[in-house]
Amino acid sequence: MTTMTLAYQDSKTMLRRSIRHILRYPSMTVMLVGMPVVFLLLFVYVLGGTLGNGLGPGGGGRAEYVNYVAPAIILMTVASAAQGTAISVATDMTAGIIARFRTMAITRTSVLTGHVLGSLLQTIVSLVVVIAVAIAVGFRPTAGFVEWVAAFALLILVSIAMIWLSVAFGLVSKSVETASNLPMVLILLPFLGSGFVPTDSMPTVLRWFAEYQPFTPIIETLRGLLLGEAIGNNAILAIGWCVAITFLSYLWARSLFNRRPVR
Repeated sequence: MTTMTLAYQDSKTMLRRSIRHILRYPSMTVMLVGMPVVFLLLFVYVLGGTLGNGLGPGGGGRAEYVNYVAPAIILMTVASAAQGTAISVATDMTAGIIARFRTMAITRTSVLTGHVLGSLLQTIVSLVVVIAVAIAVGFRPTAGFVEWVAAFALLILVSIAMIWLSVAFGLVSKSVETASNLPMVLILLPFLGSGFVPTDSMPTVLRWFAEYQPFTPIIETLRGLLLGEAIGNNAILAIGWCVAITFLSYLWARSLFNRRPVR
């Protein structure tokens, strides 16, 4: 077999292992899906009336706010699912299984690839559930087939970026507890962007940060695709951020995995 064939076969094996772990411990998936759903219900039913009235002249109340906030909650789902990746990687690194893998004739990168692909499947399932809940509570996207395909493609791109970053978080962490805390910043970033309120309502310093952090153009692109709003150059910025984060996170994760001693 060629090196590429061996890497493909080993990656499939590690993917099956990752899927079995997900199926064996469904509570993790429930937790990762539950957090965005709770935030969605909180912002729609508790805060939605007031925040919706402040979106513009005449307001719109809860009905308008659910459309505004749903893209941010969908993106938060990706960040939440990525947290499980960091936990899974850190668990492997501290449980001794990686030491066993390193003594076997398998491609080293397949261990990380299995985690990434398994987490990507878990993220897709989580996204479907959260979008269904959002529609059930009043989210009314106007996107056609092409826009939905583009939106899902963007979400896949974002998911890959966040998952590779979380793999690096899991590798750099010295414990599972630390690995579960590091990705929390990814969940908080939509709050410090245009996810829940327009950036022009923020103080100057916070508005500057909100406008130039990576999640804002991603949210605005997703919102534009699903609700038919203007996207401008946000799509280019969103794709650029995703590619850059994926590339740098992959290099970081590979470097950590190759040189870090297994505990």
